[in-house]
Amino acid sequence: MAPSGVKLRHGSRRFAGAPADSVPVTSAAPRRCGAADGGDDRADAVRRVGRTRACVRRRREEWPGTRRAQPDDDREPSMSDKPTVSVLGTGIMGAAMARNLCRAGLDVRVWNRTREKAEPLAADGARVAATPAEAVEGSDVVLTMLYDGRTVLDTLREASPALRPGTVWAQCTTAGTELVGDLAAFAHEHGLVFYDAPVLGTRQPAEAGQLTVLAAGPQEGRATLAPVFDAVGAKTVWTGDDGSSGSASRLKLVANSWVLAATAATGEVLALARALGVDPQGFFDLIEGGPLDMGYLRAKAALVLDGKLSPASFAVTTAEKDARLIVQAAERGGVRLDVAAAAAERFARAAAQGHADEDMAAAYFASFDEKGVQPPT
Repeated sequence: MAPSGVKLRHGSRRFAGAPADSVPVTSAAPRRCGAADGGDDRADAVRRVGRTRACVRRRREEWPGTRRAQPDDDREPSMSDKPTVSVLGTGIMGAAMARNLCRAGLDVRVWNRTREKAEPLAADGARVAATPAEAVEGSDVVLTMLYDGRTVLDTLREASPALRPGTVWAQCTTAGTELVGDLAAFAHEHGLVFYDAPVLGTRQPAEAGQLTVLAAGPQEGRATLAPVFDAVGAKTVWTGDDGSSGSASRLKLVANSWVLAATAATGEVLALARALGVDPQGFFDLIEGGPLDMGYLRAKAALVLDGKLSPASFAVTTAEKDARLIVQAAERGGVRLDVAAAAAERFARAAAQGHADEDMAAAYFASFDEKGVQPPT
């Protein structure tokens, strides 16, 4: 119950089962294989087997790196279906992803700069490493989920003595676009198969294994990545075959620009309601069921109204970092983003007021000069 007795109707039920900040994607169904011709002699049987094997090969080619077994493909799981995965970075997102990898039966090693954040994952079956090099030794897949691109690069340099050529690297940190080339160059130097693979979603979809993975990278390593992406995400959106192009990271910034703008606008709506003495429920009733209604708006507003900003689904400090990446990327493209720039400043002010580790909905408090402001009543 909100302090004001407000009940937010509708909530996010229209988005049930999917992360609020995910983007829809459609994909064509695979080509079905025709039945084998009739015939009872041995030659016909051999031809039928050959056609069936060719059909399965064709389906695998048509569905590279997809997250589920393909129709009519009843292969027994092999060792290649269960890669050893190293997760570097076990914050809000990395820890949830590591747990889902363990639940999927994969051999998981984890590392975090602050070891205490990684230790709880031992109970889920992960092996906690003391160093990045120890974490990646012998791994088939390295998954990075760290604060920013510079941290990723520094961490991989620490791990470099133990990296094997041919290791698949899924770079899931939101690193912006400027450093993707440096990360890809590092991968090339060490013989790694590089995938630009940021994810859409926050704490809840991460814990449920319902993230959306945006990925770009070569066909050759997608089969190895498939069980990894299957464990952490509800779907994978492939944006290209070249991870160094940063196509997945560019799409992630576009999606995040909308998420952060909506979050900042939610805070301002609640702040304006407070200033004008308007019951927020009056606003929600006004837009209910219309084109202005939005499950994400109601979900973030409820966090503020109910005082449930901790634990964060997506922290204020991380939101500020992403907003600045968006502004910088736009400037390099010759575009000015006033709303994103203002959102970055709102997040910075909220952090300075003591809300840095709270959910990004705490940007609401940036509308007030004094600290300790309460939600609208």
